[in-house]
Amino acid sequence: MNIGEKDMELINRLARRELKEDEVYVFPVKLCDNRTDRDGERFSIGALEKLAELFVGKTGIFDHDPKGANQTARIYAAEVVREPERRTGAGEVYTAVTAKAYMMRTDSNADLIKEIDGGIKKEVSVSCAVKRRVCSLCGADMKHKPCSHVKGMYYGGKRCEVILDGVTDAYEWSFVAVPAQPEAGITKSLSEEREGDTVKALRAELAETSADVSLARRDIIAEIVRLGHFCVPAYSDETVKRLCMTMSVGELLSFKEETRKNADVGELKGMLLKDEDESGKKPDGRFRLRK
Repeated sequence: MNIGEKDMELINRLARRELKEDEVYVFPVKLCDNRTDRDGERFSIGALEKLAELFVGKTGIFDHDPKGANQTARIYAAEVVREPERRTGAGEVYTAVTAKAYMMRTDSNADLIKEIDGGIKKEVSVSCAVKRRVCSLCGADMKHKPCSHVKGMYYGGKRCEVILDGVTDAYEWSFVAVPAQPEAGITKSLSEEREGDTVKALRAELAETSADVSLARRDIIAEIVRLGHFCVPAYSDETVKRLCMTMSVGELLSFKEETRKNADVGELKGMLLKDEDESGKKPDGRFRLRK
């Protein structure tokens, strides 16, 4: 790949000192496209346009290992390229993000440069973050308001796929052995957005579950207190509540059934009398069975 004045101008914007043409090696790289990958996911056109913008200046590494020794090249230009004569499986015009990268010509890079020129090193993978994962069939946001469609399944002859949209960041690109896409690899490291949203969703679900459990506990304890009035001897409300405080929902359910048995519900009809002490006073007004 020939190096022009424009290339050197863009490269020197990223370098700490002005580099000369004979110091650098430049090569083209296809980062990603809008075809469906092995995960049943594909980028939207808008996502590709954003990636082309964000990947300028990003470092190229090996196998997504960011340690310093693996940082080999840097992208100095990127653009979205459309091929109107080609169509993707989804019927879209084939669209890809292509970039230009440079590396320093050093003794340690000599073999890598030969491998790139020889076509040995060419598959790359990108790592990025997206906000939305959209159902290709109905447009539902599968992260926040998922639909009933299942990725990879067919509905009316159409395959459900996930469209990645709303790119928020591009992390790095990497030479890999097995890419996710046929022509350009994609490791959709959606960690920042996906994990963040997943944590939020799990927290919301946990809070909802916790609220449901609290309501269930309250209802079960209230029923135990009610049944305790009919036991012989009658259970004190405070005693019941104190016992129930440390019980799990399962233990509460078992305690409720045991209390129900002790209440002897079958004898309640016509046999509920108010307790009286020897002086004839009604000490607490609670109901109990008199046999």
